Amino acid sequence: MTWPLWLFVLSSLVEVLLAVVGVVLYLRLRRSEGLIRALQERQGEFMEKLAWNTRLEQELVASFAERQEELTRLDAQLSQTAATLRRLLQEAERYTKSPEFLRHVILSGQRRGQSPQALAQATGLSVDEVELILEAEARR
Repeated sequence: MTWPLWLFVLSSLVEVLLAVVGVVLYLRLRRSEGLIRALQERQGEFMEKLAWNTRLEQELVASFAERQEELTRLDAQLSQTAATLRRLLQEAERYTKSPEFLRHVILSGQRRGQSPQALAQATGLSVDEVELILEAEARR
């Protein structure tokens, strides 16, 4: 049983064609593996950068929370200080408007040689009121 020659050549060509297709597929597979390795390396770098960004974000959030707590504490201190200063200012205003303080300012100003007009301007009293206080002191 002899095979015709064309059938033998055809089968050889098919084998060669299959071998060429196998080599091409093998080369493409190798190139794909290289691409996959490169992608895996880039994915590793990306994951490291993502982890770094996550740590940075956590530090920023923690820092922001600390700053908010500090601002809240400072606001409470500022409110307390403002209340104390308001109270002291009210006490100072009451003291400076007291008749005894005004009398002391007028008498010490007169000893320094200030005129009744200057004393009136300094105390917020009228010139007549300053003169009455000076006359009352002179009678003592």
